[in-house]
Amino acid sequence: MHVQINMLGQFRVSIDGREVPANAWRRERSAALVKLLALSARHRLHREQAMDALWPEMSPDAASANLRKAIHFARRALGEHELIAVKNDIVALAPDQELTLDVEAFEAEAKAALRAGDPAACARAAELYGGELLPDDRYVEWAEEPREQLRQLYARVLKAGGLWEQMLAMDPTDEEAQRKLMQAALDAGNRGEVIRQFQRLRERLRLDLGVGPAAATVAIYERALAAEPVEPVNVTDQVRASLAWGIVHLQSGEFEKADQLGREARTLAIEAGLAREVGEGSALVGLAAHMQGRWPDLFRSEFAEWIRRAPGFTSTIFDGHLCLAEFCMFGVSGHEAIAEAAHELLEIADDAGSTAGRALASLILGEAELFSGRFDSAEQLLGHAHKMHEDLGAAGGRAIALQRLAEVALARGQKYRAGRLVQRGFRVAESSWLTPHLLLRLQALAIQAAGTNKQAVDAIRQGDRWIAEGGMCQPCSMSFRVASSIALVEAGELDQASRRLDETERLAGMWNGGPWVAAVWEGRAFYRQAQGHSEQASALFREAAARYAAVGRPSDQERCLARAAAA
Repeated sequence: MHVQINMLGQFRVSIDGREVPANAWRRERSAALVKLLALSARHRLHREQAMDALWPEMSPDAASANLRKAIHFARRALGEHELIAVKNDIVALAPDQELTLDVEAFEAEAKAALRAGDPAACARAAELYGGELLPDDRYVEWAEEPREQLRQLYARVLKAGGLWEQMLAMDPTDEEAQRKLMQAALDAGNRGEVIRQFQRLRERLRLDLGVGPAAATVAIYERALAAEPVEPVNVTDQVRASLAWGIVHLQSGEFEKADQLGREARTLAIEAGLAREVGEGSALVGLAAHMQGRWPDLFRSEFAEWIRRAPGFTSTIFDGHLCLAEFCMFGVSGHEAIAEAAHELLEIADDAGSTAGRALASLILGEAELFSGRFDSAEQLLGHAHKMHEDLGAAGGRAIALQRLAEVALARGQKYRAGRLVQRGFRVAESSWLTPHLLLRLQALAIQAAGTNKQAVDAIRQGDRWIAEGGMCQPCSMSFRVASSIALVEAGELDQASRRLDETERLAGMWNGGPWVAAVWEGRAFYRQAQGHSEQASALFREAAARYAAVGRPSDQERCLARAAAA
């Protein structure tokens, strides 16, 4: 009997050429056992090793019972009893059969090609890599190390084979590959291709995240701009070069130089009518100020200046500051300070007759009312902010208003309405240059508004794919990470939930306190409750409640206190 198991790109099992249908793996643990054994040395494990890997949080008796069930359902799915053998407490996969794995075939070819230093052999080996290992099990701990090892091996093969385009397909942010292709295009006199390659890289290394191309990459781009062109260098390319150099200086800690380049790029972009680059220039100026601890003062001065100076670009300039405003609202001091500033800004906007100013101030005030548990006034303010941003054609502010309106609906138990608002938010977010900030925030609400565990898990997997593709704002992923952790707890996937909570907790460290840290405590409480540790869960809910109270979030506090009492 010949058994073929594929795990690169997707999980498939074939026996003598007959593929096991996907619905045979309805019992998820049966598939997990087969995958675990396939990745293990000699395709076998002691039963206690399997129990520790698959049910690390369970008691030995409960894990043992689950293992027996997994073996039973795996045998049923495979249709052959002997393909999962148990002897002397050793669980083995197809011990007496011919077993072929795509993972092993790729590893053998790749390592041989690298030893030989043969680019052609590397290219042949690369063809055997069908994709990421077990992509549907991205947060399963036992798959993490082999997945990363295979990914690194694939990257080494691609680079040794000079397969730079394939390298970029796997990792669009790999700057070595970008530079190789840019330099090759420059050597061939293809200046336009260098510029296009650079722009693709900038799309991945988002300027508004404070991450940009390295100095060596920007230098190749500038050489292309300086090369003898058929047509003169346009303003767009000049602005983008300034923005890229600004990020290089920002990453090097040269904040004043980054601020200068951001302002210069923004001025040029306004003169050339480049709306997105105006926003990116503002983001760079804002990030430089944030790194120096002076962003709130800068935001006030920018607000007052730009509602009078360049009305046509005001919304885009404000978009450049929007993510920082959102970041600060979740800081250790809570949202009250920004709400107070927004009241001042609203007066300034009213005096200047600025719709863009009123829209932004109303949005921030609506968010503050939501966080303070005053849902009626929040809904009113957010509705006005949405309408004003819609009239202005400002997609970023409009999408955030829809997100917050959906949160109001969820707080009132209106899941269907929340889901409709989220879907509208997705459509708006697609037209904004702030998409990397918006998508995962909306996806968090898609999880919370899901009607079934399956719908929630599907929403989690979509969010996971966006994160894996890169380019997503990490601070803006917090709501998605918290929501997915809690949803997985409710779906009974405790091991995946634990892993996500660990990652979420590390990311929450960016704030050193505040509501996101409270949210992690709340997620931990759900996790402990699902494990049956009621006293620990109650204590964690109370801790989360205290932390929410400290930042002025009474409805979140009350929810956690109610859960603590129920636990």
